[in-house]
Amino acid sequence: MSSTAGQVIRCRAAVAWEAGKPLVIEEVEVAPPQANEVRLKILFTSLCHTDVYFWEAKGQNPLFPRIYGHEAGGESVGEGVTDLAPGDHVLPVFTGECKECSHCKSEESNMCNLLRINTDRGVMLNDGQSRFSINGKPIYHFVGTSTFSEYTVVHVGCLAKINPLAPLDKVCVLSCGISTGLGATLNVAKPPKGSTVAVFGLGAVGLAAAEGARIAGASRIIGVDVNSKRFEEARKFGCTEFVNPKDHKKPVQEVIAEITDGGVDRSIECTGNIDAMISAFECVHDGWGVAVLVGVPHKDAVFKTHPMNLLNERTLKGTFFGNYKPRSDLPSVVEKYMNKELELEKFITHQVPFSEINKAFEYMLKGEGLRCIIHMEG
Repeated sequence: MSSTAGQVIRCRAAVAWEAGKPLVIEEVEVAPPQANEVRLKILFTSLCHTDVYFWEAKGQNPLFPRIYGHEAGGESVGEGVTDLAPGDHVLPVFTGECKECSHCKSEESNMCNLLRINTDRGVMLNDGQSRFSINGKPIYHFVGTSTFSEYTVVHVGCLAKINPLAPLDKVCVLSCGISTGLGATLNVAKPPKGSTVAVFGLGAVGLAAAEGARIAGASRIIGVDVNSKRFEEARKFGCTEFVNPKDHKKPVQEVIAEITDGGVDRSIECTGNIDAMISAFECVHDGWGVAVLVGVPHKDAVFKTHPMNLLNERTLKGTFFGNYKPRSDLPSVVEKYMNKELELEKFITHQVPFSEINKAFEYMLKGEGLRCIIHMEG
């Protein structure tokens, strides 16, 4: 395969032809990058629950055939982009940073006007066309990344250039879920050292939030989940105690308030369940408690709480990708791993060759493990 930027490349890609049906390894044509785009050689990718959610057609506008994937690491092979060169190691990210809009210029926001996630769009911004095709038929993109392909085309604003010494088979998981949970704690909740933190939902994102609380020096990290089987694993990520709402007759926020003398200092909700969101807010201490919502709720969900919960000086916040600006901030998250402040290996529970990518879906659907790394050369 040639990586010449001006030529079409033929490579393997895992194509989703229909909702819920196994991906099919196909030979696809990947067109050259256009203005502000980079053609990227994917070396390692990971499966995230968001890929599965849209593959199952639970998203708003199902679009097939499509190439999924958005947690990955690879090498830039494009030309004509000033801040990246062929061979640079990058992380593609489902959201971007154009560095020109009001959000990008704000020190408080990471919600780029141009490159914010769009799950419905299956084409490139530049010309409204797909860069993938089979026998002239377009194959659609997913969240601007489509990393289940040996080569993909990504807008330059969605690529974070990282330390070339960082192992891509580890740091690729920082492209989405792990950074989301970690940043929700470190950048948004900001628990003081010695504080108490409750984490609702102990999947990969919630465990990353617990990892953030551990890094911040929280003295008590309470894991909240309806699946008690997750509790033992969560100890590896800093959780010191656990609450299963099913084990109690009273609302879980009351249980947490009782065991923490009025409520936790910080809570991070990582389920998308509206009841868990309400509980996460109502379990924080009055006067200073901060609750951060991470999970994405059902489109018809309504958040209800008594106004006194706010008037009594509890703070409710939301976050998107952990408030990280992809290009500006992700390189420093990679350095946390390189400096051994952040442990990523414990998030990686399975590995498969690209030819067996459907096994990664099986693990996810069975609830087995956290992250499965897919080796593109296999």
